[in-house]
Amino acid sequence: MRVPNELIAPQVAVALKEDFGQGDIHDSIVDSQQHSKAIILSRHDGILCGQDWVNETCRQTDLSITTHWLVQEGTQIEPDQVVLELSGPSYLLLRIERTMLNFLQLLTGTATRTKEFVTRIAHTSAKILDTRKTIPGWRAAQKYAVKVGGGENHRFGLWDTFLLKENHINAAGGIRRAIQRARNAEPGVFLEIEVETLSELHDALRGRPDRIMLDNFTIEDTKHAVDLVKKYHKDHGIEIELEASGQINLENIVEVAETGIDYISLGTLTKDVKAHDFSLQLK
Repeated sequence: MRVPNELIAPQVAVALKEDFGQGDIHDSIVDSQQHSKAIILSRHDGILCGQDWVNETCRQTDLSITTHWLVQEGTQIEPDQVVLELSGPSYLLLRIERTMLNFLQLLTGTATRTKEFVTRIAHTSAKILDTRKTIPGWRAAQKYAVKVGGGENHRFGLWDTFLLKENHINAAGGIRRAIQRARNAEPGVFLEIEVETLSELHDALRGRPDRIMLDNFTIEDTKHAVDLVKKYHKDHGIEIELEASGQINLENIVEVAETGIDYISLGTLTKDVKAHDFSLQLK
């Protein structure tokens, strides 16, 4: 997955405008003819992510700024490792320092956190999914970072997949009625429904959605749900995916994954991100 530049460019433009405003008052202390080389180095272990945003920041600032990446996107990086060499007018490198680092630190942080979860359950068949719990305006970027970290993307927004949650179900008048209305409205669209109990799971199975989300199920109930769906497939020949969600973390994710669940969705990948520490040094 690559994010189209038509999505990256406006995001970078907003970030530059936010920082530059009416002009950088620090320009006055640096000779406009002075050129410098600079490096960006990592302060911690992580999964590098965000190169396209850094490249676009340089491009929008001045085409004379050159970049030479020493590691590829998605690569494991180490403490004090140089990841990028830059060259250009000194005052411009100083001007865009924080914008470049902001993109790198958030996206590398997202990719790194995703990789932690993916690695923890690599011995199982479960897959890690993101959610819509993203920083406003950063959804495409953060979902890209999840992919770089080895996870998979859930729906992008409200337009591409049905995810019928508790409030939708209540508003529609029940689980099967909600499914029926969604199927009638958009018969070709992937449909997922959330359930909170095994009784609701039985009800959802009768509606034959594409996927059922188990919200805050215990481990024992999750195992029971997996067995029920397997039996439903055997009896009816219809495959329905199962997704676990709610109160899942690094401490309990292995136990969840080992139930035989197909997917585990985690809002923490994008809403509880610890920024990766990078530093720019002018030479």
